[in-house]
Amino acid sequence: MLGSDILVEMLVRYEVRHVFGVPGDTNVPFYEALQRRSTEIQHIMARDERSAGFMADAYARLGQRPGVFECPSGAGSMYSLPPVAEANASAVPVILLTIDIPLPGEGRGVITELDCARLYEPVTKMSELVKSANKIPEVVRRAFRTATSGTPGAVHLQIPEDLLFEDVDVTTISLHAEAECTNFPAFRTRPVRKKLDQLVALLTTARKPLIVTGGGVRRSQAGPAVTRLAERLNIPMVTTITGQGSVPADHPLAIGVIGDNGFHPHANRAMEEAELVVFLGSKIGSVVTVGFTFPEVTHSKRIVHADIEPIALGNNYENELSIAGDVGALAEDLLDMLPEDAGAGLRDEWVAHVNEMRSTFWLNASVLLEREDAPLRPERVAHELNERLAEYGRPVHVLSDAGTPTPHMTRFLKTNDNVSLTIPRAFGGLGYAIPAVVGAWKADPSRRPIGLFGDGSLGMAAGELETLARLGVPAILILFTNGTFGWIKGLHKLRGHREPMSVDFTPPDGRAIGEAFGVRSWSAETPAELSRALEAAFAADGPTLIDVRVESIADRVPPVYSWLRKRDKDPLSLEAEDVLYFV
Repeated sequence: MLGSDILVEMLVRYEVRHVFGVPGDTNVPFYEALQRRSTEIQHIMARDERSAGFMADAYARLGQRPGVFECPSGAGSMYSLPPVAEANASAVPVILLTIDIPLPGEGRGVITELDCARLYEPVTKMSELVKSANKIPEVVRRAFRTATSGTPGAVHLQIPEDLLFEDVDVTTISLHAEAECTNFPAFRTRPVRKKLDQLVALLTTARKPLIVTGGGVRRSQAGPAVTRLAERLNIPMVTTITGQGSVPADHPLAIGVIGDNGFHPHANRAMEEAELVVFLGSKIGSVVTVGFTFPEVTHSKRIVHADIEPIALGNNYENELSIAGDVGALAEDLLDMLPEDAGAGLRDEWVAHVNEMRSTFWLNASVLLEREDAPLRPERVAHELNERLAEYGRPVHVLSDAGTPTPHMTRFLKTNDNVSLTIPRAFGGLGYAIPAVVGAWKADPSRRPIGLFGDGSLGMAAGELETLARLGVPAILILFTNGTFGWIKGLHKLRGHREPMSVDFTPPDGRAIGEAFGVRSWSAETPAELSRALEAAFAADGPTLIDVRVESIADRVPPVYSWLRKRDKDPLSLEAEDVLYFV
């Protein structure tokens, strides 16, 4: 077999059904091999290597299988760096195949020569140069095993072009795949029984415990087991921003989102008032802890931290108990250990108290959600989207960029079994949502993808509108147009700069741009226009775009805990209040 056919054969055996990428000089033989297996594996052409990586990222997050993308040598491998770094830091199993210059050209000034293996070492779990065609199966197996086991992450393989032309005697190699590594998490690590006994003792005796579900709960698909555990013990749950959606937000025990960006004040108050906080699958990083200041650890507050990565345990707090292991396995083991009535009659008062705070917050929030202002407030966009999603009644994946939509959608979008929300939070790069809806749709075509992004992001990924139109992706894109990098402008204002420099640009005509790429598009400046546009978009079959003229988060302080503190406001207030940068 040719080296190119061996590579594709291994991908097929690992049940890879989609490869995202951009054509180039060096990957022609790989494309030829993919074309020979086109009934088993589909290549999705993106318009930019970074976008291809974001497609693979969303594909992995929402399909629970590794996302694979490829790029040619030189510039393509450099453009692919951002999504690989994001996936690795977000514990998402993404595998990048860089088809590089032939090995004989190494060190001889061949155009596009670059030491890609070293380039990717800092941002991957594994980055390896494949040195012969007969090593391809072995290295591919190691790549999938590395990406899916332990803490999932990104892998990069640098494959010289000449290896793809090599003839290999297949009787000298093994083309087997490891079934455990076709999905993730592979090889779940169970916590030791002694640690579980200690945790049971803490959970069954604490008066005011709280469970925090992090991104690791989503990666482990542990949400249902954690929810059953909370029900059995009658313990309230909160989520981190990356853990949002791991438990149904409309569940009586699911209180809200904690941390800094887009937090729920009642959820943060529950964190402060709890005497035992159990973090599941969370790094307990700077956003969750509001710059490592929250929750305040006192003699009356104890912290339990469970994570698949032992290095994360106790990294930022002194733990009462540290547990290494897969959080899904932990929840399942605890359910086997605890009787059905373990929480009967316990903590009813505590649960009622946090739910009363939640009810008060949402009652007060209606003042913001139903405002008729022009330009539209982001809160009103969230409200109109919630209304339409409730009427739609079918499952969707909402994917948001890390910029303008994040604080308001994290706080106000109502997630449940039908509505998931995904935001890349490791590095917060813009330009994610438009390509991500492609990956989401390929991962799960039963759920309609919805992309949320600002006009700053549009400038970085507009070319992928053609990809959506070409593929017929039934995405609903909501563009937040305000002509500024709002998050950065807001930071300037927090520092007292009334006229920040280099943050404003000409607002785009999103409707015209969408239509130019063959995407049905509307513009909306009022609640009524937005409602009509959403109704039409949900009724359409192919890709759609709604250009919504919204207020910038640089016009009012968004729901960001640390920003509100800088304006001398109480972030834990349950009242609905407009907070200005300058009085």
